[in-house]
Amino acid sequence: MKTAYDPRHRKREELVQLLFAASFQKDHDPAIKKIWRQRNKIDPFIATAAPEWPLDKLNPIDLAILRLAVYELVIDKTEPVKVIIDEAVELAKQFGGSASSSFVNGVLGTICKSLPPSSNS
Repeated sequence: MKTAYDPRHRKREELVQLLFAASFQKDHDPAIKKIWRQRNKIDPFIATAAPEWPLDKLNPIDLAILRLAVYELVIDKTEPVKVIIDEAVELAKQFGGSASSSFVNGVLGTICKSLPPSSNS
């Protein structure tokens, strides 16, 4: 059972915090460079799934959570989709506002529907 002490959850917490900080800094932590460099592939998924929310208007923490989740869903593909979405929703509850978890869940659900079936396991 997943707990707040799960090493994978703790790693995601750290990555989200670093991605959030990267939005405001010029130099990025090496732990997120591979994700940060893929923004040109990640961000269009988010923009398409939430067209009423331009990326520059999104809550920065929600954007950081979505970037990590989309990276895991579309590029990394090492975790099951359900795990990625569950983790993203938990991170949104932990770090985001009152509507963040619903927003993140909705955006990721929309993105998952757009992925090829083989990517959606």
